[in-house]
Amino acid sequence: MQDFFKKVAMNQIQKSLQDHQYYLIIDLEATCCNQRSFPRNQMEIIEIGAVMVARKGLAVVDEFQTFIQPVRNPQLTAFCRELTSIRQADVDQAPQFPAALESLQAWLTLFADYLFCSWGDYDQSQFEQDCHYHGLAYPFPAAHLNLKKQFSITQGYKKRFGMAGALQKAGIPLQGTHHRGIDDARNMAKLMPWIISGSP
Repeated sequence: MQDFFKKVAMNQIQKSLQDHQYYLIIDLEATCCNQRSFPRNQMEIIEIGAVMVARKGLAVVDEFQTFIQPVRNPQLTAFCRELTSIRQADVDQAPQFPAALESLQAWLTLFADYLFCSWGDYDQSQFEQDCHYHGLAYPFPAAHLNLKKQFSITQGYKKRFGMAGALQKAGIPLQGTHHRGIDDARNMAKLMPWIISGSP
């Protein structure tokens, strides 16, 4: 019975994704703290890591990465620097969010008909929050694929796994630095065969 529901879920995913030429996998890093020095709704994106995956063959075709200079809490906390490995100098020399978003949008013009994907819903909501703060339009189409949820569906798990846990379940070694945007996006791209079709 479990195999039946897994097959149905995979068919539903295939039907909903078949019209897209590309999957845009994005992972964000943001300002953060562990001592409540600022509220969650003041977190700001400090790195955008993006990998574009072609629907046919699920091959990576391009990448985009930028650090971003935060303005509400410009000094990174020790907790944030340790978690992400992002240095203060990385963000001090980086563009602020409006310019970084413009660069991302310019890169996206190279690709038609992509679906915004991320591990969970956080990245989507953080983009919405930063765009609202800076008075900018949300840059992506309304459709969004929650890779975390779809991995569990296609693999037949009730539990939702973090990205590192999903890699372990798939037998894929985590490469790069966890909690770095571009590295996590690359690792998610490796999971796409398991997410989209259930197996490599």
